[in-house]
Amino acid sequence: MLRLRNKHKGFSLLEILVAFSILTVSLGIILKIFSTGITTAQVTGDYTTAVQIAKNLLDKTGNESPLKAGEITGSENNFYHWRVTVSPKTFSSPELDLRDLPVTLFEVTAHVRWGEDIKTHDRIVKLTTLKLATKDE
Repeated sequence: MLRLRNKHKGFSLLEILVAFSILTVSLGIILKIFSTGITTAQVTGDYTTAVQIAKNLLDKTGNESPLKAGEITGSENNFYHWRVTVSPKTFSSPELDLRDLPVTLFEVTAHVRWGEDIKTHDRIVKLTTLKLATKDE
């Protein structure tokens, strides 16, 4: 009996091309996932910084200077542009005459804007709070 032995050992050219094609597509997908993750982390960092700036502005308003109606603008690192608006808040209550109270209610709003390039457009964070000030301030 004569046995036929396969003298070819290894992979064919077609098998190698298919393997490299699968590897190329897989690496492309993995690199896209990583680049998207890096971009998302950067955007998240920008939002976190903007929220911290807005919160600090709200905390400073009324503590470092008396609360007065008006608007203040500024920027941080020439990247984050902010605006703080202070306005009297009207509040009505049928049971309470608010004119007799020794305090005035103000609404304080902090807007922080950044991202002036075409890809991101303008991103904005807006925080609002209410603060009380004595009428003699």
